[in-house]
Amino acid sequence: MELVTIAKPYANAIIEIAMQNNTHEEWRDVLMAGTQVVNDESMQSFLASPGETKTNKAIAISSLLGKILDRNLSAEEKSFVDILLENDRALVLPSILSLFEKSINTLSDSKVFQVISAYKLSDKEKKQIVSDLADKYTANVSIETFVDESLVGGVVIKDGDKVIDLSIKARVSELNLQLSIN
Repeated sequence: MELVTIAKPYANAIIEIAMQNNTHEEWRDVLMAGTQVVNDESMQSFLASPGETKTNKAIAISSLLGKILDRNLSAEEKSFVDILLENDRALVLPSILSLFEKSINTLSDSKVFQVISAYKLSDKEKKQIVSDLADKYTANVSIETFVDESLVGGVVIKDGDKVIDLSIKARVSELNLQLSIN
């Protein structure tokens, strides 16, 4: 069976956990350290050794990962290592890392909006705008803010060549146009 096929359910489970706990960087670090460990020739011999129990292998790998990461593994990370070794799947760690990074890069597509307002926005207003845009576009959103006092009030939001004009200036212009037509 191809390593990617074996790695996919493990990578998907880690991605789901990372998304729930917002621990993408921690998991990436664990997977990178794990890949480093299993790519070592002496570690490959140790893992292939029938004289060592799976428990001893799990303890050794967890200990090495903790030293490489300079921290203790979380319960979920330790459980992941235990499951991999219980199922004799430690050598698929490089494939799991690759799938994890591809998925995270796809999920972390972010959009940057320019927000132009009549006055300097407060942090609360910025957070609300980011939240609203993230909900609307289902993406990670960041904003660049600019002040244009000619707007009088409201905001103009730009995403490339798309413009959402919620300014008072635009509404007054629209009302003026409506009145001149009638």
